Amino acid sequence: MRDALAIFDVDGTLIDSGGIVVDTLTAAFEEAGASPPAPDAIRRGIGLSLSQMIATLADDLPESVFAEIVAGYRLRFAAAMEQGGEPPLYPGVEAGLARLAQAGLPLGIATGKSQRGLDRLIEAKGWQAMFASLQCADHHPSKPHPSMIRRALLETATEDGRAVMIGDSIYDMEMARAAEVHAIGVAWGYHSAEALSRAGAQTVFDDFDGLVDHLLERFA
Repeated sequence: MRDALAIFDVDGTLIDSGGIVVDTLTAAFEEAGASPPAPDAIRRGIGLSLSQMIATLADDLPESVFAEIVAGYRLRFAAAMEQGGEPPLYPGVEAGLARLAQAGLPLGIATGKSQRGLDRLIEAKGWQAMFASLQCADHHPSKPHPSMIRRALLETATEDGRAVMIGDSIYDMEMARAAEVHAIGVAWGYHSAEALSRAGAQTVFDDFDGLVDHLLERFA
């Protein structure tokens, strides 16, 4: 089992951050004098890097307005985290990750978060010793580029066939497919099970306990 690697997305997979992302990005658009995207469209963009998400939601923004939205979002999101703390974990995540770690399965993260945001989350959740590899948007092209997975495999000396990518978005599934690793979707996030399957998910789970059972069996 120690020669394997289970790589997790964060937002929509481990933590339920949709509400704060929607509220913060909407406010950033409004402050910049731009019409905000629909909440559902914002949720579907979660998982991309911040710049890529904004570009996908509104590709005709003047450069100055785009930069103002990016800066405004970062300031507002950091302030929200300081005031209210990190978004909650999904049911079963805390115990499930502990089960996987106790079984000796190496874990990784591949997230659209910034390094600052990822560091803040790791500290808040006490995950400093939980993950063997931590990849974020500051050091890689945005998903679905396979760079994050490839770096994680290199850092942990894991073969493609012994790794899985777990996420709630089509970008996670497309990234896994591009990196030629097994793609596992989770249906409690921001993209539907049908969309995940179309994007390349080979399995989709409805609850974290079922996912953990599958991983322990797969890598036994």
